Amino acid sequence: MSSEVRQRRRRIAALDVIRGFALCGILLANVQPIASMGAPPVSGGPASPGELWLGLLVEQRFFPIFSLLFGVGFSLLLDSAAERTARPRLLLLRRLLALLAIGLAHHLLLWEGDILAIYAVVGLVVLLPSTWLPRWTVAVLAAALIATPPILGINGVPLVPGLFLLGSALTRYGVIERIERSVRVPAALGLVFAAGAVPVLWLQTETRISDATFSLWFSIGGLLIAGVYVCVLLLLLRTPLRPALEKVFAPLGRMALTNYLSATVLVLVATRLVGGVPHEWSIATVLVIAGVILLLQWVWSTLWLNRYLQGPIEWLWRWVTWARRPALRAQ
Repeated sequence: MSSEVRQRRRRIAALDVIRGFALCGILLANVQPIASMGAPPVSGGPASPGELWLGLLVEQRFFPIFSLLFGVGFSLLLDSAAERTARPRLLLLRRLLALLAIGLAHHLLLWEGDILAIYAVVGLVVLLPSTWLPRWTVAVLAAALIATPPILGINGVPLVPGLFLLGSALTRYGVIERIERSVRVPAALGLVFAAGAVPVLWLQTETRISDATFSLWFSIGGLLIAGVYVCVLLLLLRTPLRPALEKVFAPLGRMALTNYLSATVLVLVATRLVGGVPHEWSIATVLVIAGVILLLQWVWSTLWLNRYLQGPIEWLWRWVTWARRPALRAQ
C-alpha cells in the first residue's frame, strides 16, 4: 500500500471519528426533545446543575460539527465524482433529493425535529450552486453567513448555510487533506477557541434566557465549543489514544445516517420503558438512555461493518446517488 493511500485512509478515519463523536453529542441533546414529542409544554423552573452543564457543553454544541462535516463530505464527493463522471453535479443533485425524501419521511413518521430535510434544502439552495463559485467567494460567504445569525440574535438552523460553505471552503483550499499533518495548528486554534469560549460561556450563564443577548452568547458559545472539541480530537488522534478513538467513534461515524435515524426509534422505545414525563427526567436518566442507545449502536455498527462496506441506509443513499447498485459486502 502506498504512503498516499495510507494517508488518505487516515484522513478519512479522522473525519469518521469526529463525525461519530458529534453523533454522540447530538443524541444526548435530542433525547428529551424526541421523548417529549407531542407532550404539552411544561413551565420551566430553575435549571438544575446538570441542565446548566448541558446548556454549556452539549446543546447546540455538536450540530455545528455535523453541519461542517456535511459541507466537507459534499465537496469531497464532488471531487471524486468529477473523476468518474462527466456530470458530477447531477449526481450530487440526486444525492440531495434522496436525502430530502429520507428527511421528510423521518419528519412525518417519527420526529418533527428532523434536520435531514433542512440539510437537503440548504444543500440544494446554497451548497450545490456554490460549486460554480470560486473558492474565495465561498469562503467569504461562509464567514458572512456564520457571523450574521448571532448578530441578529438567532441560533440553530440559520447557521447551517454558513457551516456548509465553511466545510466546502476548507476542502477546496486543501485544509482537509492536511488535517492530520500538523499539531501546532489545531493546538493554536484550540487555545484561541477555548480562550474565547470562557468569557462567552460566563456571559451565557449570567444572562437570562428571556434577554435579547442570550441567543448571541449561546450561539457564539456553541461555535467556539464545537471548535474546541474538533481541535482536541485532532490532537488526541496524534497520540497513542488514536486506536481507541477510532475503535469507539469511527463505527458510529461511518454509519452516521443509519444511527441518526435509528436513534429516534430507540429513544421512543426508551420513553415507553422509562415512563414518566420526559421534561422532568433527571440528567442521570437522560445520560443512561443516551449511553445505552449509543452502546447498542456501537455494537451494531461494529458487527455490521465487519461484514459490509457501509451502513444499510448509507448503501441505499449511495445507490440513488450513483444510479447503480454499489457493492455492499466486504471482500
